[in-house]
Amino acid sequence: MAQRSCLAALHEVPVLAVCFLACLATGLELSINNHAADFSLFTLPGPPVSLSCLVQNSSQAEELLWYRGDGKVDLKDGNKVNVSNICISPVTESDNGVTFTCKLARDKSVQVSVILDVQFPPRLTGEESLQIEEEKDVTLSCNAKSNPQAQTSWYKNNTTLILEQNRHQLYQTSEVGQLSITRVQKSDIGTYTCVVKSSLGEGRKDFHLTVEDKKPVFPKEAIIAAVVVVILTVLFGIVARRDKIFKVQKAL
Repeated sequence: MAQRSCLAALHEVPVLAVCFLACLATGLELSINNHAADFSLFTLPGPPVSLSCLVQNSSQAEELLWYRGDGKVDLKDGNKVNVSNICISPVTESDNGVTFTCKLARDKSVQVSVILDVQFPPRLTGEESLQIEEEKDVTLSCNAKSNPQAQTSWYKNNTTLILEQNRHQLYQTSEVGQLSITRVQKSDIGTYTCVVKSSLGEGRKDFHLTVEDKKPVFPKEAIIAAVVVVILTVLFGIVARRDKIFKVQKAL
C-alpha cells in the first residue's frame, strides 16, 4: 500500500507543476508604452519611435519576444527579460499600417500589439506630355498616396474640368487618381492638372495633351477584294493566251 501511495504521489508531481505554472501566469499581462490593450500610435515620417514592452504582475523573470508583422525581431540578450525596448529609426511612409507585437516567450497567447499610423501629405509633382490620335482613348494617372487619404480634383487650363457624360470617367483609390477620356477630340487639347489635397497638404501634376490627326485606315474588305480582282485578272489573262503559248511551244 505504501508503494502504491508513493507511485501515486510521483504521478501527481507533473500535474502540480502544471498547476503551479498556471498560477504564475494568472494575472500576467504585457503593456507597450503603458498601453495594456492593442492600440494605434500616430506619428510622422522621420523622427524615431521607441516602443517599450513591460511584463506586469510577474513574480519571476519572463522572456519577451518582438514581432514586426509576422517576422521576429532580433533582440540583444540584455533586452529580453521583463522589459524589452525596440526603436524604429527612421520612421518612413512604408511603416504606415505595420503592426509590432510583444509576446511572452513561454506563452505566446499573452501579447499586446501597436499599429503604426504614419501620417504624411500627398507627394505629387512634375509634368508629363501625352500625344494621342484623334478618336482614341487616353487615361491620365496621378499617384495620390497619402495618410490621411487625399481627395483628387481635375482642372483643364487652370479651370475646373467640366465632365462630359460618356466621355469623362474619374477613378480614385487610396493610392491613385485617374481621369479617362473616351474618343479624344481636337477640343480636348490642353493642359490637365491633377490636384491631390489632404489635411496635411497638397500636390499637383500637369499633363500636356496633344491630339494628332486621325490616320486614314483602309478597310480590309476593300484590300482583299482588290487582291482577288488582280489575281483573277492575271489568271484569265493566262487562260486567254494559253493557245498562243502552246503554239509557240510546238513551234520550238
